[in-house]
Amino acid sequence: MRRFLILSIFVTVLLISGCNGQNTPSTETTPPASVEYIENKGSDTIVNLALAWAERYQTVKPEVRISVTGGGSGTGITALINGTVDIANASRQIKSEEQEAAKAAGYNPQEFVIARDAIAIIVHPSNPVDHLTLEQLSKIYKGEITNWSELGGEDREIVCLSRETNSGTHVYFLEAVVRMGSGEDKSIFTANALLLPSSEGIIAEVKDNPNAIGYDSLGYITDDVKLVAVSSLETPDMFILPSLETVNNNSYLISRNLYMYTLDVPTGAVKDYMDWILSAEAQQIVSELGFIPNIN
Repeated sequence: MRRFLILSIFVTVLLISGCNGQNTPSTETTPPASVEYIENKGSDTIVNLALAWAERYQTVKPEVRISVTGGGSGTGITALINGTVDIANASRQIKSEEQEAAKAAGYNPQEFVIARDAIAIIVHPSNPVDHLTLEQLSKIYKGEITNWSELGGEDREIVCLSRETNSGTHVYFLEAVVRMGSGEDKSIFTANALLLPSSEGIIAEVKDNPNAIGYDSLGYITDDVKLVAVSSLETPDMFILPSLETVNNNSYLISRNLYMYTLDVPTGAVKDYMDWILSAEAQQIVSELGFIPNIN
């Protein structure tokens, strides 16, 4: 009986609360402002820059959320073709077959040069070799020069380090250095080259291996490795180190543009973001991370 009485009182209280809504504090809140999402994927060279941009843009447009992932230029462009990202990052230009695949899927990729970059040649700090010609680099990576003694160094086997094949940096280095810019040259990397999945991996291996030679984006170079000067085509006996100045005046041979691609002519949040990326504020971040701002 006592339990029945307690239950009756509890139910009555609930009914009164339900009927007497005007005395019940409101739990409604103002609906959150609409949030827009941008999916950004691709080049591992660009990923740190893209992350820095996304973080800064959050303070400019708090209502926009930007997801940034790496995986390589090829991965980003494939995702763009599949329509699963809004922006693809690439350290190489989109290929003609990729353009055709995108158009077949109903897209019209738009290209944006978002920064410039130098591909630095690096060795262990103890390596006495401090300059190489483009031809020597080509022969090293084709496996035709295999010992540092052939280049004025110690009698040590050369360990070639490269990015993996889905990397835009790998593709660029293959075309610009291994094949020396010749469209007819079908040379490939030596089978002995160690393929590493990231820019940081190249730095770490060169730092720890006195026999290694690697190539990496200037924005990733640390004091743990030694830069090697590269010859100029116009003046083969002049050797030049990568820097903002030598990239901008085109005296350093191994330099390139960095790209972002959108599905079509951007609109809305994507357009606003791309406009901001090309602004002075965003290009200052390019400099801070060791890349070269797009001054065109």
